[in-house]
Amino acid sequence: MINYIKNNIFGKNADNAYHIVAATTNPAKLAAINNAFDDVFGPNVCRIESVTIDNSYISTQPMSDKETRSGARGRVMTARQVRPEADFWVGIEAGIEDNMAFAWVVIENEQQRGESRSASLPLPISILNNINQGKELSEVMLALSNDNDLNKKQGAIGYFTNHKLTRHTVYQQAVILALVPFINSIYQSK
Repeated sequence: MINYIKNNIFGKNADNAYHIVAATTNPAKLAAINNAFDDVFGPNVCRIESVTIDNSYISTQPMSDKETRSGARGRVMTARQVRPEADFWVGIEAGIEDNMAFAWVVIENEQQRGESRSASLPLPISILNNINQGKELSEVMLALSNDNDLNKKQGAIGYFTNHKLTRHTVYQQAVILALVPFINSIYQSK
């Protein structure tokens, strides 16, 4: 399957590595993207470039599945504008709907798009009450954990699972699932 991708979907750039543009500077998201691409394509085959993007078209705390997915798509759209020469563009947007925290992952190349939603973390009522008063999850978790970098490391997922899962590991699975259309030829069938 990997030979199909390398030969038919896109070409390698001058340094013989796939150029992946990640529309984030968050270390947990970057680690998820890096590890997922390594898992799928092999180590040292991809070069990840982090870019800062303007995501002002959605709220700082997306509060629906639709808004969160739109945020991930918007991140990809902006990354494509910033680095049009890349082989892949990746956007990850975290959000909340009802009592669940989750993320959407969107990946595009010149030919297609792959999307996946992460596993969902049920949030306790005390956290939801603060969010419903206009606070962001990261702000509420900072107050709870006293860890200024919680959202850049394990996130609420790591905090509530006692590090059995982390933001990085949950997002890594979603990135791998979003890559499925790129690694299976059946998705290229018309």
